[in-house]
Amino acid sequence: MAASILRRRWGSLLAQRCRAGDIAVLHNGQTWRRAQALGPIASGWRAGNSPAGERGVAPWVAVVGLEIHAQISSNSKLFSGSQVQFAAPPNSLVSFFDASLPGTLPALNRRCVEAAVMTGLALNCSINKKSLFDRKHYFYADLPAGYQITQQRLPIAVNGSLSYSLCVEGKKNQMVTRTVRIKQIQLEQDSGKSLHDDTRSQTLIDLNRAGVGLMEVVMEPDMSSGEEAAAAVRELQLILQTLGSSQAIMAEGQLRVDANVSVHHPGEAYGVRTEVKNINSARFLARAIDYEIHRQIKELENGGTVMNETRAFDYKLGCTIPMRDKEGKQDYRFMPEPNLPPLILYDTKSLPANMSHQQVVNIDWIRERLPDLPSVRRVKLVEQYGILPEHSFALLNEDGLMEFFQNVVRQTQMNPKKVIGWILNDMLGYLKQHNLTVKESPVSSLLLADLLNLLERGAISSSAAKQVMEIKKGNRKVLNKLIGLVQRTTRGRADPVLVKLILEKRLSQ
Repeated sequence: MAASILRRRWGSLLAQRCRAGDIAVLHNGQTWRRAQALGPIASGWRAGNSPAGERGVAPWVAVVGLEIHAQISSNSKLFSGSQVQFAAPPNSLVSFFDASLPGTLPALNRRCVEAAVMTGLALNCSINKKSLFDRKHYFYADLPAGYQITQQRLPIAVNGSLSYSLCVEGKKNQMVTRTVRIKQIQLEQDSGKSLHDDTRSQTLIDLNRAGVGLMEVVMEPDMSSGEEAAAAVRELQLILQTLGSSQAIMAEGQLRVDANVSVHHPGEAYGVRTEVKNINSARFLARAIDYEIHRQIKELENGGTVMNETRAFDYKLGCTIPMRDKEGKQDYRFMPEPNLPPLILYDTKSLPANMSHQQVVNIDWIRERLPDLPSVRRVKLVEQYGILPEHSFALLNEDGLMEFFQNVVRQTQMNPKKVIGWILNDMLGYLKQHNLTVKESPVSSLLLADLLNLLERGAISSSAAKQVMEIKKGNRKVLNKLIGLVQRTTRGRADPVLVKLILEKRLSQ
């Protein structure tokens, strides 16, 4: 007990030192200067590049598995009729059941079941026609009942797979496809949210999120780097959004990732793993995993041991910090949920003759209505427009970009291969630079199509088209260059003031 208390205090001290920004701290107290720690680590360290490998010792192999919680797109919660709405006033969407008042009972949300089945089918899972609900007991201040309803013994979907692609050594024109196994998908409740008020030294509880339906997707430890894990999560995010089973907006907490990381030498047993909790960005996920791999290898090469613990990722410093140890395995006291019967699903063969798909959840009925998944849509884009495979990834990875591209292609005579260059290089680069979404683009698909039509007919040069794009993006300084082009074309006979007025009027349309 004393050792555990000392470890927690030591972890708290390390966290404070790490947040201070002067140093990054390893678990054994070893310190690096901040610039040294965050340089190679933050840029994406790869297993096998350790100094030990240079000395002839077998390289280290990293093992990464993920547990992903996706919030189900549903108007109401998993077991109550309370509305689901992001950023609603605190405790404004809480039913008696959500607050765990005595005598309240759960009522399963059909929409959440259908979303889980749809997701399982899209991830090549076997759907269990019979699944069970369990109580998982643990204490959180924002978990009113003192337990979470989940599916520990027999989840709704098992034994699936997810294929994802990533660039080889950062080269966009060289992509490889890999597959991670899906162990299971289970339905469960979300907890509430604790809001820490440092000014008043208080923690406030918001139960709006308590009881919101989640799908937990458990991935086997088939990955070995942060880059792979981030690519798998991005692909899962696209699939969920395509299905409509989850909006999967990570910034709003609708997709949260826990990463289990360990290292070992080839041929040896897996090392002790650490868990990095609640990462809500694919980019931060890659950084957190790569840092943790590097930290564990340094720890072992310096004669230390890796603790079985839970850690958090400090995105400002780019390092993980201890939260709590897992030396004593927590007893969640799983038990069957007494207020919910087994969840029974059907397919076409097992559907009773006197029932329709509206009365039960029919797996085959859902399967027939699955939309084209991102992998299929990429193939169709390449075949239809003749673009490169890597361009199809870029179009689908940015929300709304594929629709923007297709709108431009429909309204212009320019070859789609040329159109994609203008969209990815000129427009998308600008949007990312200014942190804008496609929907927030100052250049509409109609304007870009008109501009490319002029360019295709030879009415304007490529340079002039780029300058018009710059002006529409808000760079008014380029207007003087266009006035200069008009002056040269008219051999100085045009009135510059009138030219400026005409250009401003046309460009503002």
